[in-house]
Amino acid sequence: MLEFSHKPVMLEECMQGLALKAGGIYFDGTVGGGGHSYEILKRTSPSGRLIATDLDDEAIAAATKRLSPFEGRFAIYKSNYKDFERVFDEAGIDKVDGALLDFGVSSHQIDDADRGFSYRFGKAPLDMRMDRTSKLTAETVLNTYSEEKLAFILKAYGEESFAKTIARNVVKYRANKPLTTCGEFAEIIQNSIPAKFRFGAPCERKSFQALRIEVNGELDGLYELVLALTRRLKKGGRVAILTFHSLEDRAVKEAFRYLEAPCICPKSFPVCVCGKKQEIKIITHKPITASAEELEANSRSKCAKLRIAERII
Repeated sequence: MLEFSHKPVMLEECMQGLALKAGGIYFDGTVGGGGHSYEILKRTSPSGRLIATDLDDEAIAAATKRLSPFEGRFAIYKSNYKDFERVFDEAGIDKVDGALLDFGVSSHQIDDADRGFSYRFGKAPLDMRMDRTSKLTAETVLNTYSEEKLAFILKAYGEESFAKTIARNVVKYRANKPLTTCGEFAEIIQNSIPAKFRFGAPCERKSFQALRIEVNGELDGLYELVLALTRRLKKGGRVAILTFHSLEDRAVKEAFRYLEAPCICPKSFPVCVCGKKQEIKIITHKPITASAEELEANSRSKCAKLRIAERII
């Protein structure tokens, strides 16, 4: 088993965006290796508190160890960040001063062959579960989903131009034997994409991303999550959200726009009758992206977009 290692993306930008204050209460929805959480606790000393969640037992163990200098000031729950309201209730917290969500998969998960997240490990099992106690695996998806459903997932979640061909070839392959390794799926992808289109980024990346999103339900309810979490901020509190996929970013952007709008009545109405109030001020009208220096040090920050908003009521 690899020692847990993960570089937090846009660390300084996230900390500045949260406008941290000493003694504040903060939420980190994806604690990972504890990189962002460590800085939150450090910069809110001596009495700042942190509530964090993660589904990965290895991440929780690593973060607990890393955050040990701040013992008594943090609590980590094994939970999906989408269940934050239950976690807040358990922790006895009504509202927080800031919240951070990082939707990216950790470097450790990608680099650990046993987790089955990467096409780089041919003999790795088709797993891809962030929570290893959950039942749905990548192997189950590839061997049981219909050709039409597989094609939809690859196109919608991976933006894969050859989704139908890959799905068709998966179904052909499994008619003889079930897929069990990342190498088998990677080979199907390679054989499904014409050579002239296999340039630039590895051709397997999009399909592996799509499969991971499906296994972990990563896009389910994101819009509603952003609305609900933002409404658990104190006045002046900030939410910072890191996305790595266009559909994630779109959900965050649309939720922020709705929360910032003072009225949602049709433009033809002479006066407002909806009763809606502006709830937030968007801090980043265009998302922040990684600096050239960070891109050079951590190539996995290339797709990251950071959006920040502040609650005003």
